[in-house]
Amino acid sequence: MIDKTHKQISVTRQCTLLNVSRSGFYYEHRGECKRNLAIMEAIDRIHLKYPFYGFRRIRHELQNYHFFVGKKLVIRLMKLMAIDVIYSKQNTSKPNKEHKIYPYLLRGLPIERNNQVWEMDITYIPMKHGFMYLAALIDVHSRFVLQWDISNTMNTHWCKEIAANAIAKYGAPEIFNTDQGSQFTSHLFTDYLLENQIKVSMNGRGRAIDNIFIERLWRSVKQENIYLNAYENGQELYAGLNDFFEFYNHKRPHQSLDYHCPNELYKNNYRIVA
Repeated sequence: MIDKTHKQISVTRQCTLLNVSRSGFYYEHRGECKRNLAIMEAIDRIHLKYPFYGFRRIRHELQNYHFFVGKKLVIRLMKLMAIDVIYSKQNTSKPNKEHKIYPYLLRGLPIERNNQVWEMDITYIPMKHGFMYLAALIDVHSRFVLQWDISNTMNTHWCKEIAANAIAKYGAPEIFNTDQGSQFTSHLFTDYLLENQIKVSMNGRGRAIDNIFIERLWRSVKQENIYLNAYENGQELYAGLNDFFEFYNHKRPHQSLDYHCPNELYKNNYRIVA
């Protein structure tokens, strides 16, 4: 795979040859001790099961995992994990105050066709010796995963690159929905969408349920893949996720889609009324 010490082929060229995002080229995170990484994995499992739990309840629930920790550590780790709790609270996915916040456009909107609405989000992914961030972009009508990538940081250029790759491959959607994280509220990201005549939609603050379709994707990714595997490093994680998303798009029937696969709906333009 990618060799950072290679004298003849640059990392950028290696990423191009392997079809890997350069901005999302994956190094392992090294900033947290083993105990904190274990606490973060427990927090991730608790949040997935109880997405409405704030830091106080999560701190209490951690005792069932034999972690007795202070609230400051829980708050810091939740912020590092970009966890967004479903209720009005101290926001962990903070927008930049200089960035414009766009209104949420999906409330009451019938989603009846492909490329009508895309949603993008970022989630924390635990590994055996660290963690990464996973970003994914889905077509809401078909649930088809259009583009995804992993990175050790959540930055705007990475998110824009994912969106640009999807648009280049599938065309522009009518509406692009995200949360209010600074990666998505940045001028670099929103200006790119507007230049492509895309309407920008953002979840209400503290309302992760506004992004419910991609939240369901995270549940599937973690319960059906991540928690069943102890990936050693970013390369193993990328390969495992690549297999999962291939399965998710092309082979996994979805009850909410009348047991069709997302690929069937997206490629054949079947219609499912939400």
